[in-house]
Amino acid sequence: MSVKYGILTLLSVQENHGYELKIELESLLGIKGKINPGQIYTTLDRLIRDGLVFSVGIDDQERKRYGISPEGKEELARWLLEPVPYYSTKEDFHFKWSCARQIRFAEEMKMLNQQKAMIMKDVMELTKLKTEFLIQGDENKYLLITGTLLHLEADLNWINQVETRNRT
Repeated sequence: MSVKYGILTLLSVQENHGYELKIELESLLGIKGKINPGQIYTTLDRLIRDGLVFSVGIDDQERKRYGISPEGKEELARWLLEPVPYYSTKEDFHFKWSCARQIRFAEEMKMLNQQKAMIMKDVMELTKLKTEFLIQGDENKYLLITGTLLHLEADLNWINQVETRNRT
């Protein structure tokens, strides 16, 4: 989970202040009270330093408001299109996909296809290893790889369902 990209996602929808970003980010992640407000402001400071976010002024309650720069939008799009390796937690891709849906990312299908391609590459490599371990008689490694392949198959099925629902 990346607070940086969550903030960029939310700011691409609308300008906002830090505390509201915290609330919306927790909602996007499906958690409550898990993100330290200090983490939001530290991340905002880094995003401003890197030219991805800028201050748009103060609202009527004297809270500093933030917006996303064109460079920030480009960085968000780059991140959304970068496949998530399987050894990373599956939740990373689901979070990224949730961010893409939140902003109605025009290249969502490209993102899904790239993720599928990465999964298929992993499936091919693991299938080869699985066969080698079977021949060697290494039951533990064979079963571990079989389990990983089943998870990858489930991920592919989920992506296919998302694509099918996007077409309707």
